[in-house]
Amino acid sequence: MKLGQVLKHGIEALLAICLTGMVICVFGNVLLRYFWGTGWVVSEELSRLLFVWLVCLSAILAFGENKHLGFDLVTARLKGPAAAVFRWLTRGLIALALYYLIDGSWSQVLVGLDSRSPVMNTPLAVGAAGTLVMGVCMAVLLVLQAWDDLRGNAPESSLQEGPQP
Repeated sequence: MKLGQVLKHGIEALLAICLTGMVICVFGNVLLRYFWGTGWVVSEELSRLLFVWLVCLSAILAFGENKHLGFDLVTARLKGPAAAVFRWLTRGLIALALYYLIDGSWSQVLVGLDSRSPVMNTPLAVGAAGTLVMGVCMAVLLVLQAWDDLRGNAPESSLQEGPQP
């Protein structure tokens, strides 16, 4: 099994854990409020934190599989050197956006280390770390995609299991 597939399955397992935790928190809290007039105090805060991580991990997976939101109406029709130029221009713009994402997320993590959430008393950096991890992982995937392109491989996903139909 390739390293990319192992990482993909690991991210999918983390997604399943986040989603399961959210369902338990929200549904359990609804049942407790409906039947007993009480609830879990941490439910809303924990489900929000799990949702942030769910979105960030999903974005990593989508980026690695080339299934992220993209506008390629023009570039999909290009062939030859023009396609390569636009592909590298796109990578440069993505790298710039990822730089700002990572820089801003790092600042938020540093600020969040000294701040605590009101209910769970966890550092707010735990939530901000989701976007930091997302940015770093996307940057690594972007470098891997660029390296594959330089070696002459078709621009495909770093995490795909097989060719796209």
